[in-house]
Amino acid sequence: MTVQDLASNNDLKLLTEGLDLSAEITKPFCCDLLSIAMGKAPAGAAWVTVTVNTNTLAVATLTDVACIIFAEGCAVDSSLIEKAIEEEIPLFSTQLSSFDAAILAK
Repeated sequence: MTVQDLASNNDLKLLTEGLDLSAEITKPFCCDLLSIAMGKAPAGAAWVTVTVNTNTLAVATLTDVACIIFAEGCAVDSSLIEKAIEEEIPLFSTQLSSFDAAILAK
């Protein structure tokens, strides 16, 4: 599955239009604690979290995840979206639980 495949799911909203979505997703990864995600997020993962801040983007860059899915209806502000576009990190938002969002990325 690619990030583009994930973007076609109606339960997810792509927040970062115009990015390359061809990256392969290796597996879903759920974690809200950034220090754990920094050490355990596998490269190519679709990272599902409710932690919405710029540090999340920094961890995503360090771990080379394929995309981030913000679950549980978490609000994502425009400055974070702009920064993600600069860093070329695809972002999604969803009303789904973290568990249900992770299933979509499997």
